[in-house]
Amino acid sequence: MEKKLTTPLAAEDIADLRVGDIVYLDGMLATCRDISHRRRVLKHEKPDFELAGMAIFHAGPIVQQCGDGGWRMVSIGPTTRMRMEKYQAEFIALTGVKLIIGKGGMGEKTAAACREHKTVHAVFPGGCAVVAAEAVEEITSVEWLDQGMPEAFWVCRVKGFGPLIISIDTEGNNLFENNKQLFHTRQAQVMPAIMEKVHFMK
Repeated sequence: MEKKLTTPLAAEDIADLRVGDIVYLDGMLATCRDISHRRRVLKHEKPDFELAGMAIFHAGPIVQQCGDGGWRMVSIGPTTRMRMEKYQAEFIALTGVKLIIGKGGMGEKTAAACREHKTVHAVFPGGCAVVAAEAVEEITSVEWLDQGMPEAFWVCRVKGFGPLIISIDTEGNNLFENNKQLFHTRQAQVMPAIMEKVHFMK
């Protein structure tokens, strides 16, 4: 299934999404990496931008300051998000965020939080950081710039941001974990025949 989402999101907007579905996002999107997760969860600091019903992107963007004092998104590629697994469940519970975007999979704690709080995770294709930046219509604000450009909390208005592949749905189904299990099942089925042919390589 392919679907367009517009923030703010309610639980019913994403309830019918399943792993493997493709979505495109319109509305507001905030970048949020390791330090911002720790700052929210451990230090209990809140950004001014209200995250309830919104989307975050595990990304470290390259941003250019313009002559008028504003900002322009140059490149915004996804970062490997398993690093956020330690804090992601608590972050979801504290913020009410409904869509989390990044690269790669996340673990059981995050899947359980998605199921409990009706949130979805999605994958943005790696290597497409400039394409992602083209979907950023405007950087409306920046917070926590003291963390440095990649770790700052950049709030953006996006249009047609995607494609985003749903990797964890609101039922807690986990695309990456499902595929790992499928791989191991198929591997067990074919390995005896393969080893018979290459036994001399042991």
